[in-house]
Amino acid sequence: MEMEVISRESIKPCSPTPTHLRNYPLSLFDNAVSPNSVPLIYFYAPQESPDEASKLSLLKKSLSQALCKYYPFAGRFKDPTSVHCNDEGVSLVVTRIKTKNLSNILRNPTDALLSPLFPDELQWKDMGLDSSLLAVQINCFACGGMAITVCMCHKVGDASTLFNFFNDWSTLTQQPHITVALPHLGASLFPQTHFPLPRQYSFVPHHNMVCRRLVFEGSKIDSLKALVSSSSSSQKVENPTRFEVVVALIYKCAVSALGLSVSNTLLRVAINFRKRMIPPLPDKSLGNLVSSFYASSMDNDEAELHELVTKTREGLALFCDKYVRNFGDLKFVSEFLRFGQAVTTDNKSSCEDGEKKKKKKKDMIFFSGWCRFSAYEADFGWGRPVWVTTVLCPVKNSVVLMDTRDGKGIEAVVCMLDKDMAMFERHVHLLRYASLEPNRWTCSSCS
Repeated sequence: MEMEVISRESIKPCSPTPTHLRNYPLSLFDNAVSPNSVPLIYFYAPQESPDEASKLSLLKKSLSQALCKYYPFAGRFKDPTSVHCNDEGVSLVVTRIKTKNLSNILRNPTDALLSPLFPDELQWKDMGLDSSLLAVQINCFACGGMAITVCMCHKVGDASTLFNFFNDWSTLTQQPHITVALPHLGASLFPQTHFPLPRQYSFVPHHNMVCRRLVFEGSKIDSLKALVSSSSSSQKVENPTRFEVVVALIYKCAVSALGLSVSNTLLRVAINFRKRMIPPLPDKSLGNLVSSFYASSMDNDEAELHELVTKTREGLALFCDKYVRNFGDLKFVSEFLRFGQAVTTDNKSSCEDGEKKKKKKKDMIFFSGWCRFSAYEADFGWGRPVWVTTVLCPVKNSVVLMDTRDGKGIEAVVCMLDKDMAMFERHVHLLRYASLEPNRWTCSSCS
């Protein structure tokens, strides 16, 4: 793919950050994550109006406005635990794609094609403590389509933070005079204060990793729900969610295809706990307000989907009852993080027991839920995106679940070793409900 860099600049907030906001301390949860980037890519169909130059001008102006609200993004790390909000700005790269149009990319969205669309190909990489905390790249296709990519340093926010930022940026592009609420800052809720720094998590990249995207249409998910609900077992599942049934199916098929066992393979799920706290936190709480739990212990290697859904629910309930609802106690949070978020799933109460359990089990399938973040509402004035996704995460057996454009289905971004993926993607039971890398969109004007 031939690409020309049109411009590279730093976008600063449209007005200076007030003096009293210049120091932004990271929260206990922020300090537990590494400074790797969280990547997103939004594809937009060609529109005759406005023209490319006008679009770029609008995007730069509204990005500057958005940074006034998300002012930590325009700063730099003062030290590993705080950001100096000095308005140094965020990196913005504008490119023109010469040899591919939007349809070419969406018909076959390989990592080789998607990677150059990200700023400096930073996706999931360590952004370092001396660089921009947010990097943006606007890719203009000859057909008039556009792909906007963002990479945010994980230490200043989670996926919810990044989706909120992107949606607010798009809102300000269309309505520059609207008042966008200042995000509620997670650092004010969970200050580091005098507590010892939690153990920092970082990605341990594996070689020979590949990524595949599975799309579960709404009708297929309804069939899965009906299957889970109609079980004759005493463990009847009431009102299974689309997230629960897709997680259960992918886990079951992955364990089967990779020759693993349910009893020795952890099912781990990362969740946004904003709405699970008491009282609930605002959706626009900036920072890392996410943690993970394990499904309850499963000794039955022939576990059916309804059993997997039940065990996942049990794990979530235990996690919320014992942990999330105690997050108002900062000492508790510090201890929770110090023991590596080792949430137990077998009715034991201590984090240490969770650590012992993790050591006994060698394998894990890790799920991260990015659904219900209104990804497809990001309209800059030239229509909603035709596709929103992320890219290969260098964590073995990891799965990111996102909404499909109609809001009824789920797209799963699955990352595995290439030899494992070759078996997983051919699993008959999986392909009964999922489409592998379907064509998302076709432009009649693109040759």
